[in-house]
Amino acid sequence: MKYVVIFFICFWPANLIAQIPDGFVSVQEIIDDIEIELRYFTSNNFVGKPIDGYHANKLVLTSGAARALKQVHEELQESNLCLRVYDGYRPQRAVNHFVLWAREITDTITKQKYYPDVQKSNLFNEGYIASRSGHSRGSTVDLTIIDGNTGEPLDMGSPYDFFGEISWVNYNGITEKQQKNRNLLQSLMLKHGFRNYPKEWWHFTLRNEPFPNTYFDFLIE
Repeated sequence: MKYVVIFFICFWPANLIAQIPDGFVSVQEIIDDIEIELRYFTSNNFVGKPIDGYHANKLVLTSGAARALKQVHEELQESNLCLRVYDGYRPQRAVNHFVLWAREITDTITKQKYYPDVQKSNLFNEGYIASRSGHSRGSTVDLTIIDGNTGEPLDMGSPYDFFGEISWVNYNGITEKQQKNRNLLQSLMLKHGFRNYPKEWWHFTLRNEPFPNTYFDFLIE
């Protein structure tokens, strides 16, 4: 008797492996030339190591936020400027990672770079770390403007994710040029449907966001 062995090989579409919920998009599919530098996918952030939930340098936002961001990007390109995005949708597990880090008071390896003038024990009270983040609702984005020729970011007066008054939108102790750069970013984002966060010049949330009370936890991959 002869036996025939049959092997079945299944190829799963990539979108089934890394599916995102309805109402969300990969922003690169909407804005193909936007620059993405997700800091929490790397060790170049205030925790000093990659953050839970970030498995790819892939910017995910709600569809409405992505479309509004495209309008900002296109208007900047008229002046040979572009957007660089540091964070968008953020899984709740990443926020939990931040909370655990903030409670480890003795872990201050990144203090000099990111929060030299703030005690780590005060990061919660001063509004820099929270157990819930608008990023997890999918319509919040952290970003800056870069020069279209050099790729260098415009000088905003403080680095991204710097915890301190110098990062506040209305801080007066920066140069006229730095203030002009901040005003450009603020005016364009507000013009195209975003609202700012007063303590972080880089942080914006879509007005009338589609999931105002839902905090998602799907992976970025």
